[in-house]
Amino acid sequence: MVETCAGSVDAMFGLGRFSGSGDPPLVSTHAKVLVSGGSSVCRLNGISALGLPGSAGSPLFGGHFRRVLAERGAKRLSRYPQEPALLIQFRTENHRSLRDEQVLSLVSSREIEGSTFKHPGIDESLLTVLAIYGANASGKSNVLAAIAFMRGAIVNSHREWEPTEGVPRDPFLLSSKVSDKSTYEADVLVGGIRYRYGFSVSSARVEDEWLFSWPKGKKATLLERTGDVFDFGKTFRGENEAIRELTRINSLFLSAAAQNNHPLLLPIFEFFAGMRISMRRSSLAWRATMSPAGVRSLNEQTMQEPILQLLRSADTGIVGLKVEEEERGIRADGRPFKRTSVLLNHRGENNGAWWLPLESESEGTIALLQLAPRILDALNTGGVMCVDELEASLHPALATRLVGLFNERSTNPHGAQLIFATHDITLLGSLTDSPPLHRDQIWFTEKSEAGVTRLYPLTDFHPRREENLERGYLQGRYGAVPYLSDLVPSSKVKKED
Repeated sequence: MVETCAGSVDAMFGLGRFSGSGDPPLVSTHAKVLVSGGSSVCRLNGISALGLPGSAGSPLFGGHFRRVLAERGAKRLSRYPQEPALLIQFRTENHRSLRDEQVLSLVSSREIEGSTFKHPGIDESLLTVLAIYGANASGKSNVLAAIAFMRGAIVNSHREWEPTEGVPRDPFLLSSKVSDKSTYEADVLVGGIRYRYGFSVSSARVEDEWLFSWPKGKKATLLERTGDVFDFGKTFRGENEAIRELTRINSLFLSAAAQNNHPLLLPIFEFFAGMRISMRRSSLAWRATMSPAGVRSLNEQTMQEPILQLLRSADTGIVGLKVEEEERGIRADGRPFKRTSVLLNHRGENNGAWWLPLESESEGTIALLQLAPRILDALNTGGVMCVDELEASLHPALATRLVGLFNERSTNPHGAQLIFATHDITLLGSLTDSPPLHRDQIWFTEKSEAGVTRLYPLTDFHPRREENLERGYLQGRYGAVPYLSDLVPSSKVKKED
């Protein structure tokens, strides 16, 4: 699993949310050598140490892990509000293969112990995990890409998008719809209040933008924008007119307002900016280097140890890690140019310790290293985490356990939400007594012959309580499976004499 910035491991360890989105690097305190682990660390025996959801005795996901989350949470109370920030639903239209309006809802039809989050600010119970299944190229990744685009526009349109270059959108290209507006909208719970924020864009500009709230269960209009006309609600206080003057035609008002510290909009902006989005990219070369943003996550002792426990529990053979800096020359401005390398400590012959560069590690280890800081950060602070192909290069038991972390209140006290695309049918649950995914948490994508994606939930099919979901999915009972023709034309297969 590789982020969008080729050849960099910034996003692997960094707590920056979406590598390649144009976000500036995070400031970090540098250290010459950071070391965690070593010969005193006891290596666990096999993947069985991970346990399954609800199991006891796992050193990673047991009492120590919960204590680590508590300690990190206590240190960050001044930085993060105690009120949960939750995604209720996401709607989009005309983004890649999502030609027509599609809605992804995290509202559960029932309250599920540990797997839903209930808040007095809304009537519904909200899911903490949502999985999207579908055939290859059916549009699973496009759903996550639409969320990523919305986040990117909110964070970057005012400060990063060039004034004369329009909107870098990605509409449906297989019909005249390419010239239509693309729409993105999200219902969110922030600070105990429900908000609905959205916008529509063409390739040239922001066409529409809106924001509504339900502070006491009654809808209030805060912002309605059509073209260059802005209407502000009576309760929407702030330097709205001054910020409107600063808002370009290809910039969102929310993006401009956040850069100017609008007090009402900053929490909403921070909700979207705090989304952690990891999109899968193919065969980009990894180097054993990392930026100050990457070093930042390893500077914290409370982050280092859980990451190492995760690596050990996954039976990677890794018992320690360190980051080293090496001066490689002088920049034009006189500052030293430094190369930062990630090294991982493996147990070798006769219990010897051997340090290997990151580039020597397997894809599975790299995938795990990518996800680990984001998972810990999400569970510690709450918010939304999106992962494309969660199971990529990971053992099924490990993917199951990662899902279990978000499904358990003891390890997810802040209601962090995991949304992921996957092909992993073991998560549908025929091998365990308690399925990793509940029925409300399962969605599908299916693409028509015209290349149009349809997004829909398993609950549309009203499966029976005892129904085997894995078998039903593979048999095509819920759609979202490929129609396979002969992989090799029969006329070209040579028969043996």
